[in-house]
This record gives sequence, structure tokens and C-alpha cells, in this order.
Amino acid sequence: MTNEAKSGVFGLGAKNEAYAKYFIGNSYLQHLAGDDGVDVNVSNVTFEPGCRNNWHIHHNGYQILLVTSGEGWYQEAGKPARLLHAGDAVTIHEGVKHWHGATKDSWFSHVAITKGTSEWLEPVDDAAYAQLG
Repeated sequence: MTNEAKSGVFGLGAKNEAYAKYFIGNSYLQHLAGDDGVDVNVSNVTFEPGCRNNWHIHHNGYQILLVTSGEGWYQEAGKPARLLHAGDAVTIHEGVKHWHGATKDSWFSHVAITKGTSEWLEPVDDAAYAQLG
């Protein structure tokens, strides 16, 4: 993937050090909107190939993912993983255990619109991830 495609319309952002312990692989975070006066955060998250976040749950809110480039996965606990492409959108309701991240061979970017807090859980099983796609 070219650097232009990797960085997408919102730019690659900085390496996501603050949340690195909740990811397998490297991700990058570009804050887009939200402050103390607004109860929603909007950020562009870019995942290198093979990168994914841990299982997690959103409390007192929700998350909406707007896929902007690459290919990635979204999975809710107990359901099959869904392959995502640019233009796809995912609405994640409060209390739903899920994860999202890049496919093994593609960079992946999405805008995450998040309200509430996140409870970070266990990593996605390597063997289960390896079987996807």
C-alpha cells in the first residue's frame, strides 16, 4: 500500500503508544474532534497488516466505525468475523464484546466515533485470527 493510501484523508497520525498494550501489532492514532465540552471522541485509527485490538466493551455509550481504507475485520463475541472495506460502517452498541483490526496482508484505517468508556479484555486468539480470510 502506498504511503498516501496508508495515511488516508486524515493522515496517519502518531504511533498509538497510549493504547499499545491493548493491541497486537502497531497502530496509529490521529485525533479529529472532541474535547472536554463534547461527550464524543472522533479519531482516525490506522492498523498495520496483522494489527488488531483486544476484545473490548464500550460502557455508557457506543462506537461507530467508518472504514476509510484497506481491509479489516470486525467481530462480535459468538458471531463470525465480518470483512470490512472502505465505505463500510459498523455500529457497536453499549455492552457488546468485540474487536477490530487489519487483515493479515493489508493496512486498515477507520474513523472511530466513540462515546463512553472502554473496558479492555483479552487479546484475540492468534490461532483464531490466523484462520480468518
